[in-house]
Amino acid sequence: MAITDVVVPQLSESVSEATLLTWKKKPGEAVQADEILIEVETDKVVLEVPAPASGVFKEIVQGDGSMVTSGQVIARIDTAATAAVAAPAAAAAAPVSAPAAASAPAAKAASGAIASPAASKILADKGVSADGVAGTGRDGRITKGDALGASAAPVAAAAPAKVVAAPAAPMTQSLDGRPEQRVPMSRLRARIAERLLQSQQDNAILTTFNEVNMQGVIDLRNLYKDKFEKEHGVKLGFMSFFVKAAVAALKRYPLLNASVDGKDIIYHGYFDIGIAVGSPRGLVVPILRNADQMSIAEIEKTIADFGKRAAEGKLGIEEMTGGTFSISNGGVFGSMLSTPIINPPQSAILGVHATKDRAVVEKGQIVIRPINYLAMSYDHRIIDGREAVLGLVAMKEALEDPQRLLLEI
Repeated sequence: MAITDVVVPQLSESVSEATLLTWKKKPGEAVQADEILIEVETDKVVLEVPAPASGVFKEIVQGDGSMVTSGQVIARIDTAATAAVAAPAAAAAAPVSAPAAASAPAAKAASGAIASPAASKILADKGVSADGVAGTGRDGRITKGDALGASAAPVAAAAPAKVVAAPAAPMTQSLDGRPEQRVPMSRLRARIAERLLQSQQDNAILTTFNEVNMQGVIDLRNLYKDKFEKEHGVKLGFMSFFVKAAVAALKRYPLLNASVDGKDIIYHGYFDIGIAVGSPRGLVVPILRNADQMSIAEIEKTIADFGKRAAEGKLGIEEMTGGTFSISNGGVFGSMLSTPIINPPQSAILGVHATKDRAVVEKGQIVIRPINYLAMSYDHRIIDGREAVLGLVAMKEALEDPQRLLLEI
């Protein structure tokens, strides 16, 4: 017998513990090296735990939902038992080897289809079993797109009298017969709640607002978007302009890029901009490192990559650690105005909203312009209204004359 331990991946210094989700294998089943055995949820990301070697899944040391730490043993694989177990299994399967080969996808589904964390949540919300979904990802993995296109109908047709999938938590009935469901918070959702409360309790949060005429950015984008996409392989969006405008303002007003540590103010000589991204598990804030040194194309490519990997639960812990300033774009969901909450230990955050045509006055005339309302929340402990207002005005001016961003003036 040769035993290989399955251990929790290395977590970042800021993450002390994690939660095991659902084991994909049962003791006695064969496993292949690098096959995903379970996902580990931290307060920032979901990490996949692959099998370190091929063999037979011998023992689960820590069950579903267990709290674990870096390097902790959570299961064991018997690598020497592979031949001993596989041979009888192959012999038993010999009489039906031909039909089994013909229905390989069904066999794979029966043994437990592998779905990404984002796909798993979507399937659970839709009440669809992963066993009935054909995966188009690598090694048959079920992707978010597969889950979005999945329907409960095929499973329901096969067994119309049965519930397709059990809910995440048992339904309970109130006295008047109306259903309720109690579901525990995920670690990410609980951490979000904790940090938001911490931010409101520890910071003296105020918000200043301004409106921006986005015509200059829109005209520039319309003029070059096709050539930009052909040249760089990514669409030219608006977020890169907001990032560039924010960096320009932070350079002029360093307090907006600072943070509080006890009774000290830390002035950061770099510009790591957090970009709030929605994911099936909740809000995550990956970081654009040294955003001041990035081109518009690099910013667009990185943000697109963040969005894709956030949806798949593939962002790494190190990618969401740190940051000196954040940008939250509620406009993608249709928000017109909001007061964003500071992401501690940062001292300011920019809220971007939907751009809509509005009647405005220019040189005494009423004209129609595409207007975006910006909101910047700031920690009044170290940032006075003057710096906050002037900082937001600097962002406004940069966006209304985007050529200045390219010339850095």
